[in-house]
Amino acid sequence: MNKDRSSVVLRWLFLAPTMLGIGLFVVVPILGSLVLAFFRWDIITSPQFVGLQNFAEIATDSTVAVSFANTAVFVVVAVIAQLCVAMLLAVLVQSSMPGWLRVFFRSTFFFPLVLSAASVSILMKYLFNESYGVINWALSLVNIPAVPWLTSPQWAMVVVICVYVWQNFGFSFLLFIGGLGAIPTEVYEAGDLDGATGLRRFFHLTLPLVSPTLLVASVMAIISALQVFDQPYVLTRGGPGDSTRTVVMVIYESAFRQLEFGRASAIGLILMVLIMLVTAAQFRLARRFVFYQ
Repeated sequence: MNKDRSSVVLRWLFLAPTMLGIGLFVVVPILGSLVLAFFRWDIITSPQFVGLQNFAEIATDSTVAVSFANTAVFVVVAVIAQLCVAMLLAVLVQSSMPGWLRVFFRSTFFFPLVLSAASVSILMKYLFNESYGVINWALSLVNIPAVPWLTSPQWAMVVVICVYVWQNFGFSFLLFIGGLGAIPTEVYEAGDLDGATGLRRFFHLTLPLVSPTLLVASVMAIISALQVFDQPYVLTRGGPGDSTRTVVMVIYESAFRQLEFGRASAIGLILMVLIMLVTAAQFRLARRFVFYQ
């Protein structure tokens, strides 16, 4: 019994630092934000309980509505693009090629993910600059006029999505590499005998067998995209106008510029509920579209 007790105590000692960190930096902030959503607080004065007033103001705030609409558009386009690019490259890399070349491509495609989003966005801001950016300089070589990439409402969101997808597709790519590598070769051999080649092979064999990995990749991609902040903040500051302002940007501006921490917490609570609902819907749909071997 003493040995069992010592083992249990030792386990708790090893778990204690992690649990303490999660409690202090995850659980406590979440609970604090939930409570603060029902108060009005600017740090300087004492918090004032306002009930559901923060939520009522949010419902009539056009900036919040635009930010949710922008985020929805961003999520749909960016996630679809990210998953399609990652899947295409994973299939190509898993095809017949030397092992060293496969390792090279895996490292190359994953590399942008290890860079900070702020540093990547600063670099891309220079590349897409209308006056002296490399992109417009290259277009001028073929007599194409300069494009206002970051100052036009039509192009700004396109640039933000492209930068985000370029930096983040590497994670989905690695997931798909693992999923494709787990498919038994016998399945493809049987498919070849039945005449399943090319796109038929992909849609009828590869895609169903890699669907569990696709579910995980899509869930994580959507959760990440719903919380996008760095790319639009650094590239456009939410502009021109509000064309690239996202929900997390509004949370940041409400809290640290306008000192309306209750309003920021209320918007954050709405976003958290939205993420939970979207994730639950994905797992619900997975019952029909995900194939487990």
